[in-house]
Amino acid sequence: MGEHNTVLGRYGEDLTAAHYRSRGYTVLARNWRCAKGEIDLICSRGETLVFCEVKARSHTATGHPLEAVTVTKQMRLRQLAAAYLVSQSTYWAEIRFDVASVMGRKLQVVEGAF
Repeated sequence: MGEHNTVLGRYGEDLTAAHYRSRGYTVLARNWRCAKGEIDLICSRGETLVFCEVKARSHTATGHPLEAVTVTKQMRLRQLAAAYLVSQSTYWAEIRFDVASVMGRKLQVVEGAF
């Protein structure tokens, strides 16, 4: 990943984390990693745990950011979420997978995306 993409990705995650905080969520982890990969954001509010994949783009030449979360990526995120849950001792009544799209300064969060 080039420097531009790294900066853009960090900006997208910062914007998305601020979105969740403004809605009463606690950001539990950013860029949580295990042997299987990485989860961009893990947030909680009450008994709800949210795994959020953040996609930031400076243009749509390669498609809309939401299109980048393919079925294969969704399956991988579910596996990563399972690994995270095994590493924790907290009970969550609801687990949700969100996808955040960042285009310039515009943020779109799709709750329960898959």
